Amino acid sequence: MNYLSHIYLSGESEEIILGNFIGDYVKGQQFLNYPDNVAKGIVLHRHIDSFTDSHPVIIECIVKLRPAFGKYAGIVIDIFLDHFLAVNWRSYSFEKLSAFTKRFHAVILANFFQLPSPVKLFVPFLIQHKRLQSYESFEGVEKTLRIMARHTSLPAETEFALQILEEEYLFFNDAFNTFFPQIIDFIEQKGEFKIERPIKEREWVSEPVKRRG
Repeated sequence: MNYLSHIYLSGESEEIILGNFIGDYVKGQQFLNYPDNVAKGIVLHRHIDSFTDSHPVIIECIVKLRPAFGKYAGIVIDIFLDHFLAVNWRSYSFEKLSAFTKRFHAVILANFFQLPSPVKLFVPFLIQHKRLQSYESFEGVEKTLRIMARHTSLPAETEFALQILEEEYLFFNDAFNTFFPQIIDFIEQKGEFKIERPIKEREWVSEPVKRRG
């Protein structure tokens, strides 16, 4: 799961949202240094990653990207999951995606000094470029993958990823809409809060998003 999905799965608590957002940057027992609900968000982040990484539907998705990405294929699927959450947003939230992201930006800015140092460095760019909203388009997915290829160990195989996404779009979309209600149910049990959404079961499937050019 990438940022949009993690934030969505945090419910309404600003502290849990904050903890879930920084979860990758808080190692081991360091979460104990944070306020209780922030720590809960960090632990929740770990539960989300564990559930996702072991889910058979996600494993099936990862296999399609292994030829180019090897052990990093799961990272690309995390980006794809955010894309399909954005595309299917009206099935999972009563709130517009733009309003949701603005509310998240306000939470992060209000708690800026609690952020780990690496997060402080990229948050201004995440907000300025509306990264969470950008996941809805192929261009947003492409930009994210290219940035990650420049600054992380992710292989520079963005064109392959976009080709697979386009060719297998309905497969990935169906996989997402199978998987995501299940992780919502799992998180509601782990986090002891409800995630209000328009539907409990899938009622529609989005049409493929056209690539640029």
